[in-house]
Amino acid sequence: MWEYTDKVLEFFYNPKNQGQLEETGEAGIKIATGEVGSIACGDALRLHLKVEIESDKILDARFQTFGCTSAIASSEALVELIKNLTLDEALQVSNKDIANYLGGLPEAKMHCSVMGQEALEAAIFNYRGIVREVHEEDDEGALVCTCFSITENKIRRVIAENNLTTAEEVTNYVKAGGGCGSCLANIDDIITSVQKSAVPVIASANKTTTEKPSKPLTPVQKISLIQKVLDEEVRPVLMADGGDVELYDVDGDRVKVMLQGACGSCSSSMATLKIAIEARLRDRISQDIVVEPVESLVTLSK
Repeated sequence: MWEYTDKVLEFFYNPKNQGQLEETGEAGIKIATGEVGSIACGDALRLHLKVEIESDKILDARFQTFGCTSAIASSEALVELIKNLTLDEALQVSNKDIANYLGGLPEAKMHCSVMGQEALEAAIFNYRGIVREVHEEDDEGALVCTCFSITENKIRRVIAENNLTTAEEVTNYVKAGGGCGSCLANIDDIITSVQKSAVPVIASANKTTTEKPSKPLTPVQKISLIQKVLDEEVRPVLMADGGDVELYDVDGDRVKVMLQGACGSCSSSMATLKIAIEARLRDRISQDIVVEPVESLVTLSK
């Protein structure tokens, strides 16, 4: 029997945001929908957002969830978290935020919060009419867990984003390995690979690892620190594999970079962007930083 917090039980027994939203023809309003999961795999979530077109604000949200106590509670928590946020603000909501809002989830149920985060991203990208840039690589690459159709790329991303260190934790977050168990050894190998490929800490007599600032930075200070982290901690690793990165623009917490060389044409470029660059900048500067790719200057000039 799982031990649930009072908030989880409250949201499970008395959800206020179940249901769906449909287009009514109301001027300046658009409905966005995102769906993740599969009933065949045990959990599925369809999220509906009511968006004010001019402001990009989420005026309302509803969910339809097939799943357990944690899945329904996570869906309810997600809706409560994102109401009245802009779409960009909502994209900053992580699975950890959902779990924390509930006062915590059993480790074996963390995949429910991940499902909520992914449904939110799917709805927003569908609204904007673009391919899910952040996790589009999840469906590519070798299939590791055949029971739940989980690829190596997805496992790598979740390991990096949540600092997972054991196969059991991976199963808790994305279910991989929770079926027949034949892929557990492969998951252990992936964990080791992710840990080895993480951007290393650089330290010597003349160069030390950048420490996270203890007070707010001015825009100039932030840009300077971002450039320093890229030059000293990211570029050496990318260049070792024939790639490179160039800082293009900084707008608040949105950092735009150009991946070059081997990184620019690599099918796993989005994983590089999020694991090697965004994770490092968040660790060194601010958890609010979001890294986005831009096209090459040659393309932009056309």
